[in-house]
Amino acid sequence: MSEEYRAAPKASRRNRGFEAASRLLSERIRTAGEARGFAVSRLLTHWPEVVGEEIARLCRPVKVGYARGGFGATLTLLVEGAAAPIVDMSREKIREKVNACYGYNAISRVVLTQTAATGFAEGQAVFLTQPKAPPVPTPQIRAEARAAAEGCEDETLRSAIETLTRNFLIRSASRTAPKKGSP
Repeated sequence: MSEEYRAAPKASRRNRGFEAASRLLSERIRTAGEARGFAVSRLLTHWPEVVGEEIARLCRPVKVGYARGGFGATLTLLVEGAAAPIVDMSREKIREKVNACYGYNAISRVVLTQTAATGFAEGQAVFLTQPKAPPVPTPQIRAEARAAAEGCEDETLRSAIETLTRNFLIRSASRTAPKKGSP
């Protein structure tokens, strides 16, 4: 076989150019979806197309759980508290549309989990406390920040460098300062 008919060496990642984001992420999406029981990642990635825009705004799929025998999976949806009655009335319609996505009668039950829109950690109640006042820079910190930005000619950049330096020095000073009640 002559040299010209030999297969060219596989191009390195740098020489291939741009790739579609879907190709780059498809493996990760599939792996993450399978970890939560989603055999068909299309259910996660195209949720509004599967169930419709109106229902998709109210809920999102969280998990597909399979029974021990493997017959009749349960789809768990995350729903905001106020939207739960609307989604509850649409359970059968959601089940039919999801099964159409799978191509067979995979889902036998749809379960709703109610939560705040922001999630568990972010949705916690905010207690009324006195907000902490931002630390005031000492004259020495201000002078050090000004000195750090001294050689810069651009006013905006100089101001940004000064602010960054000032914040850094304030934070470092507060970390090294003795805590209240410590010897």
